[in-house]
Amino acid sequence: MDLFGSMTIAASGMLAQDERIKVISENLANANSTALTPGGSPYRRQVVSFKDHFDRKVGADVVQVAGVSTDPSPFPLHYDPGNPAANAQGYVKMPNVNPLIEMVDLREAERSYMANMSAVNAAKTMLMQTVSLLQ
Repeated sequence: MDLFGSMTIAASGMLAQDERIKVISENLANANSTALTPGGSPYRRQVVSFKDHFDRKVGADVVQVAGVSTDPSPFPLHYDPGNPAANAQGYVKMPNVNPLIEMVDLREAERSYMANMSAVNAAKTMLMQTVSLLQ
């Protein structure tokens, strides 16, 4: 594999983690979004899944986003009878988003993104040094 191939692999990781960061940000933004109707369902947490894909041009596996799915975990109930989304017993379904978990996932995605960026920068530096040796 050449330097361009390693840059392509690292760039695919950056794109995948970028999508993950966007989904996590959406989850955090909707962590307190309740339903608009009584007894309705609030925002449901989304999760990104990845897959590897063989890139013939590079000759190696690259990472891609396989899809964004919803987390099937149950909605926690919060007693708030004055809320317009409350059911007959006064409970409001809250999103199944745990901000602490989302922040940990965000840090992990950020670090993975930065590691891939470091790999791209290292390959770019080696490529520039190779070009300077040829002159």
